[in-house]
Amino acid sequence: MKRLVLVGGGHAHLFVLERLAQVRLAHTEVLLVTPGRWQYYSGMIPGWMTGHYTLEECRIDLQALADAAGVCLIPEAMVGMDASQGSIELSNGQQVSYDLLSLDTGSGTDCRWLAALDERLVLVKPLPDFLKAWPAMVECALRKHRTRWLVVGGGAAGAELAMAANYRLRQMNDQSEVMLVTGEGGLLPNFGAESRRRVSRALLGAGVDIVQERAVGHEKGLLLESGKIIPADWVIAATGARAPAWLAGSQLVLDSQGFIAVDRYHRSIAHSRVFAAGDVCSRTDSVLGRSGVHAVRVGPILAKNLFAALEGKPMKAYTPARRTLSLLACGGGRAVGGWGRWGVEGQWVWRWKDFIDRRFMRRFSGKAKPAVSDTQYCRGISWF
Repeated sequence: MKRLVLVGGGHAHLFVLERLAQVRLAHTEVLLVTPGRWQYYSGMIPGWMTGHYTLEECRIDLQALADAAGVCLIPEAMVGMDASQGSIELSNGQQVSYDLLSLDTGSGTDCRWLAALDERLVLVKPLPDFLKAWPAMVECALRKHRTRWLVVGGGAAGAELAMAANYRLRQMNDQSEVMLVTGEGGLLPNFGAESRRRVSRALLGAGVDIVQERAVGHEKGLLLESGKIIPADWVIAATGARAPAWLAGSQLVLDSQGFIAVDRYHRSIAHSRVFAAGDVCSRTDSVLGRSGVHAVRVGPILAKNLFAALEGKPMKAYTPARRTLSLLACGGGRAVGGWGRWGVEGQWVWRWKDFIDRRFMRRFSGKAKPAVSDTQYCRGISWF
């Protein structure tokens, strides 16, 4: 009897669970290790912040998916691993051995320079913590005549969170404000010029000021490189990804930033029994942005490769697309879409994004689906 251990309920592992519900692995025990039964879909969280979705509409029931796939869910966090021994350590002290391991745990938020903010600092990751903090922020804003929130981070997450927070605040009090601090890299540095222009216009049109300066935490808010202090009631950190601390002692080969180094099959370059997908890893043969799009697209291929590794069959490489579709919620039922150098915006873009997000959630409703061929299986995510 072999043992496959899946750690984390990220996007890629959703497809692995779906595949396991369709085709069972013979003589293989499968475990899913994750802190809780709910996986929250980050793409819909800005819509939840503005009141377009309920929290229940933004979450996937991992227990239901595990039951449909014949997988045992262990509701614990992973806190350590030893790849040389083929084992992981859980938060309850339990040691779990594996024949094959797949990691899809995501990453943390790198905010060491914001530590001086203490309780006013709200991290976007881990997402469950942010979901608990948001209602408290809204409640505090309701009690004040004027409040100011700062969002730190110039990427897609920072832009969406700033627009969602601003939309919610302006519903309560038009005297309150949100500012987006992007750092020297500016707004959406990895996006096309047209997408950047449209998102910048959406932010400024909604009354969100963009500050393109480096900043550090201060007891009053943020201290800019110019010496100016921007007071804030809350600071939301949507800054760069940080590798999980347990990777340092994992015995895995890591990249320069501490993430798992994987090959084109998303297998560890030094330990053939370990696979990884999503934000926790980095490709050694190509530049792969930490985007949910790639995590989704690699999912079916990861499932195929895990089956192949257990059955001694050839694996399939994941080739990242040169361009990916981006859809950013702007609040108020509007969104901006980008594809390479092209950009569009409007209510119809929001309806497009809403359709895609809801279809993704319906796909993982926890109900087993009939077995399909690999070709049909991969074709099902062509909308990314």
